[in-house]
Amino acid sequence: MLQQTRVDTVIDYYYRFMEWFPTIKDLAEAPDDRLLKAWEGLGYYSRARNLKVAAQQIMAEFNGQMPETIEEIRQLKGIGPYTAGAIGSIAFQLPEPAIDGNVMRVVSRLFEISDDIAKPSSRKVFEEAMYKIIDQNRPGDFNQAMMDLGSSICTPTSPKCEECPIQPYCLSYKNNTMTNFPVKSKKMKPKDVYYIGGIIENKKQEFLLSQRDSIGLLANMWLFPITEITKERFDFLQKNWAKEDQQMSFDFEEQNKVAEDTTEIFEEYPEVVWQKRTLGEVTHIFSHLKWHILVFYGRQTGLSELAKNQRWVQEADYSNLVFPKPQQKMVELYKQEFKIDE
Repeated sequence: MLQQTRVDTVIDYYYRFMEWFPTIKDLAEAPDDRLLKAWEGLGYYSRARNLKVAAQQIMAEFNGQMPETIEEIRQLKGIGPYTAGAIGSIAFQLPEPAIDGNVMRVVSRLFEISDDIAKPSSRKVFEEAMYKIIDQNRPGDFNQAMMDLGSSICTPTSPKCEECPIQPYCLSYKNNTMTNFPVKSKKMKPKDVYYIGGIIENKKQEFLLSQRDSIGLLANMWLFPITEITKERFDFLQKNWAKEDQQMSFDFEEQNKVAEDTTEIFEEYPEVVWQKRTLGEVTHIFSHLKWHILVFYGRQTGLSELAKNQRWVQEADYSNLVFPKPQQKMVELYKQEFKIDE
């Protein structure tokens, strides 16, 4: 869980996860939907799927016992050098470095290492430096202390050098080059992707949800129907179907409030009448993509056959499904627009 997520965010998720899956066997046998529900909100869902596969490996290959050598730990699905080092040093007192961004910053300043930390090839340099200084008797405490040092004292900007316990040994402090390290090339900006999203309600006050494919981004998760469009189309709809300032009720009789052409938004839903305005825009940033979703509200006026990956769901049953962050944001937008309280 601590891969790419802050400790204070993880804590509540961790306790719930351990309550739901108290043993490696429980995790190995967990249904995917329940596993993802336990992870809902943390993001990077491949971590959860990898964790289950790792639990299955432990059951099948290690008789249900967590392996205790660094070579065997690294064989587990989803466990790279950082996680292997953390597990090995903290759980089994193996003198293995756990190198995250905080540790890289501390080490780069300590030794004035000019290798670009954004390049995978630089990791070897930092590993060699850490092997030289790691405490052989208390490697777990050492690794955690280095992480804490980076997060609280040796910070990216304005490092608190006067409070630093390793200041006497720090080359960058001696040469007043702290702000030159670490060396890091600029991250590529996430690619913008544009969608229209449809919140479709039927006469039973059920909402249409679509399940994502079993592979790829947000695999097996549920969202309101979304369709990718061009930026030009997105800008056109945003301008011509602009959100009005006042909260608007939905009335089929008031033709100025509904779309005259019901296929103008989603061609695949011809039996839906759309409110003639947007509910607003939802954005969400993944590691490599930035989603822009222009959200519309519509009501089903006739019967149509659902796709295999779709179902009608009461709002009260949302908690039974796994919603990614973009879906949660669309739900919140709908509640705000229609003044729905929890």
